[in-house]
Amino acid sequence: MTPAEMEARIVRYGELRPCKTAFIDAHTPGSDQKENFTIIGAGVSESPDQFVHIRETPGFNIGAAGQPPRCRNSLHTHRTAEVFFVLTGRWRFFWGRWGTAGEVVLEEGDLFNIPTGVFRGFENIGTDYGMIMAILGGDDAGGGVIWAPQVIEDARAHGLVLGENGRLYDTKRGEQLPEGVAPMPLLSDAEAAAFAEPSTAEVIPNHIARYWDLMALADRQPAKVIGAEGKLRDRPGFEVELLTRGSLPDTPYQFDRHEVLMPMRGHWRLAWQGGSTVLNPGDTAAVPPGLAHSLAPSMTGEASLYRVIGTDDPAGATGRLL
Repeated sequence: MTPAEMEARIVRYGELRPCKTAFIDAHTPGSDQKENFTIIGAGVSESPDQFVHIRETPGFNIGAAGQPPRCRNSLHTHRTAEVFFVLTGRWRFFWGRWGTAGEVVLEEGDLFNIPTGVFRGFENIGTDYGMIMAILGGDDAGGGVIWAPQVIEDARAHGLVLGENGRLYDTKRGEQLPEGVAPMPLLSDAEAAAFAEPSTAEVIPNHIARYWDLMALADRQPAKVIGAEGKLRDRPGFEVELLTRGSLPDTPYQFDRHEVLMPMRGHWRLAWQGGSTVLNPGDTAAVPPGLAHSLAPSMTGEASLYRVIGTDDPAGATGRLL
């Protein structure tokens, strides 16, 4: 593989292209400064303006959300996995039909394997622009987003209408639903009440992995974060590990599946027969199956990296309340 071919499989943090109208709450006050990024796979964006960096999917999607302080993402749920880790900033995650069932604050490097069948939202409570990286289950990311009914109603008052085809239409720009396309139906009260409302005490031990705990586990071998043997024992269609300086082999290795590398801290040299490159925090690299390569921090100091590998487990199985 040539350096140019590998570079085409890497999305650099500094080259990420945001969409500011990705979801139905894009005009709603308090949520109108969000930026959505689709890095690998088409993700779940509802906007035709969303730029997709790498369309080929390895059995899951990679995305990101960037938000200034006090900007929030409205209550929604997915049919498959949604896993976040905090790249920068300090974030409050909250869940439940009205966002009051429970909440948790995540710091940089912390990971949240959010249960399916639960409405969730998140807010940047830090002092600067923050970024969270997302892993979404399945090649098609589960077919979109299910919004809490009040989110759709609030959005309509600010000019955005979601069609039953999963596309957004901005009435402020003169857009209308196409002929034959009805508005996305609201969940009934009974349907909305059927979604789970786990307590904070249920969620934190089974769905949260703290960065510094994982760093301690990764001193000699990769820390298994999500998987059948992971700290979070779930099988969402992919496995997640945290790698650090002492947890990698000295010799080249390879997998028979795609390996997605997402540096958290430090600079990492990725080398293969044909070239080498440096990965930096916020970059995303999709290493193809069967490529022998090595990976090591290129400088002294703290170094950590999340690795995601697809499995044969069904993508919809994630986040079961344990």
